Amino acid sequence: MSCAVITNEPDENMVIAASINSDGTLNLDRAVAAGGRGAHGIADGPDALFSQGAIKASAKGQVLATVNAGSNTVSLFSIDSRTPTNINQIGDVVSSEGEFPMSLAFNAAGTQLCVLNGGQVNGVFCYKVDKKTGLNAMPNTLRPLGLNQTTPATGPAGTASHIIFSEDGKQLIASVKGVPPTPGFLAVWDVNSDGSLSPDFKKIVPAKNGILPFSMTVIPGKNAILATDAGLGFDIFDLKDNSKSSAVAIDGQVATCWSSFSKKTGNFYLTDIGTATVTEVHVDNNLKGTIVAQHPQLPGSATIDNDIATVNGQDFLYVLAPNATAVDVLLLDGSGTAKQLSTLDLSGPTKAAGITINPNNLQGMTTFTR
Repeated sequence: MSCAVITNEPDENMVIAASINSDGTLNLDRAVAAGGRGAHGIADGPDALFSQGAIKASAKGQVLATVNAGSNTVSLFSIDSRTPTNINQIGDVVSSEGEFPMSLAFNAAGTQLCVLNGGQVNGVFCYKVDKKTGLNAMPNTLRPLGLNQTTPATGPAGTASHIIFSEDGKQLIASVKGVPPTPGFLAVWDVNSDGSLSPDFKKIVPAKNGILPFSMTVIPGKNAILATDAGLGFDIFDLKDNSKSSAVAIDGQVATCWSSFSKKTGNFYLTDIGTATVTEVHVDNNLKGTIVAQHPQLPGSATIDNDIATVNGQDFLYVLAPNATAVDVLLLDGSGTAKQLSTLDLSGPTKAAGITINPNNLQGMTTFTR
């Protein structure tokens, strides 16, 4: 079991991999060249790519992929299931077929990978995943978003954010933040049986007061999505009936932008870069979202990307806190009771190894469990 982030440095992007121990804590194991350069969007501070999903693992496919935003490329690695921090590049680094790649999504089988480009040339593109040759371009998957953007992207408002597959794998969805007062939207393409995409996307706007949809997490069994909203709190999108969608404020929030779901607690965990707080949310059978609890982290640590792993029947939340150059580990042992377990320091060991880490560039968080 492992978790990984990227350094996203402009001279060389590196994958930083940590093994997950049987108690959920982390050991920093290795850094591997990602095969390209990182980039920082035109804005100050952490969250350089304005995104979630810059690095992504597929447990089914036993592969890991990362964007190289400064090179406009994507890299694929094999994961050794016995030693999951042992990753090896498969095939060549490939073009993202756009500019400023920021987010990645594997299908459930780990046989298809799609990238979201957020620069001047923006949109999505997909690859077939081959364990021997790497990433192979898939025909009829290059689809534009038509955003008026720059390379690197200017944001956070008006940027693309995140790409995911729907729960049934029949739709590919990209989120785009609005430029107030104009709300953002979800771009939804149909995925055909051969992996190709519908020519045009369906545009779904958030419910009233929703403005900056950012990360997207599937609401299991509901054909619906919980999206963080940097300008409000979170949005719920009903993909069948948008009239049932809603937008929910988190009082005192600054920029709630990243999210994941725990099967053990049945709740969602949202991180806010400005307040360094994890907000725990429950969504009921009628798609009504309520705040269960809030779990403050180290003030000023700028909590961004997060992911959840199940270890020996327990769920653990891993949160990248770039201003602390650390990963926070929380034990999710029940609804409303996230417990701070440990913190993994990234700066000391990487500095000793001669690896550059800049809090403003660190990005991504993905976990791999067998």
